[in-house]
Amino acid sequence: MTVPIAIIGTGIAGLSAAQALQAAGHSIHLFDKSRGSGGRMSSKRSDAGALDMGAQYFTARDRRFAAAVQQWQAEGHVAEWKPLLYNYHGGALSLSPDEQVRWVGAPRMSAITRAMLGEMPVTFSCRITEVFRGEQHWNLLDADGQSHGPFSHVVIAIPAPQATTLLADAPKLASVVAGVKMEPTWAVALAFDTPLDTPLEGCFVQDSAIDWLARNRSKPGRDSQMDTWILHATSAWSRQHVDMAKEDVIDHLHGAFAELMNCAMPAPAFTLAHRWLYARPAGGREVGALSDADLGLYVCGDWCLSGRVEGAWLSGQEAARRLLEHLK
Repeated sequence: MTVPIAIIGTGIAGLSAAQALQAAGHSIHLFDKSRGSGGRMSSKRSDAGALDMGAQYFTARDRRFAAAVQQWQAEGHVAEWKPLLYNYHGGALSLSPDEQVRWVGAPRMSAITRAMLGEMPVTFSCRITEVFRGEQHWNLLDADGQSHGPFSHVVIAIPAPQATTLLADAPKLASVVAGVKMEPTWAVALAFDTPLDTPLEGCFVQDSAIDWLARNRSKPGRDSQMDTWILHATSAWSRQHVDMAKEDVIDHLHGAFAELMNCAMPAPAFTLAHRWLYARPAGGREVGALSDADLGLYVCGDWCLSGRVEGAWLSGQEAARRLLEHLK
């Protein structure tokens, strides 16, 4: 009987590793604390349609990732987003054209991870709290006290602060991962019955509590009746107000949005706030992935490479490559 490989986390990094390992003929089993796949690529279903509260778009610079994106496009899971972009700086809006190709999941961001997951074996709503080694194999313990295993290897593909707690049996890895700081981001969705009178579809913001904003329905495949907007607060503001009540976060960012847009702003018909506690790595790391091959433990995530969607995918590929290399 072949002992499967456990993968904790069904964001882009975990699914990228899972696909590479499965393609090489290994059996795998995925675990995620959420009800569905995606991590920060997930979308929230709401009365105002599907909302991309996390990753807003992504780019493909590495040829390997670009090939994967082309495949997703051919299968209809991604589309190019061509927003009318602005900059907000010193209290003024100005056009911000560039040549960058921006991709989004279609009809929502989570379409990508859903397609990647396919028919792979997965246990959702299962928060792994401990990874421990028996005589030969690894076992996982979840928050309900249930044990899962045995597994030959474990790939941990979750934000660094969460990964640290699962590395008790690998102190060397644990100390490296514990050194990675991640910044929070408050995300707010506002939906209006009457469309706002502006051509703006995306904006890079400076000198404000807001860092980025996007007209969600300007993305391909989003067929909302309402005019939906996603606002992301800056890391600094989010850190200072990390425990603020959601209603207050909505009020504050709505106010900053109104000031910035400088157009008549009705009261939103729908609002939603979501706190990403580990939205992005605080510093640049270029480690690809982390591993203790002798123990059979591998760690990956966007925080290993740049903090971008592409970094997450490449990190998962690197974790799988190292694991397969060790099995040769």
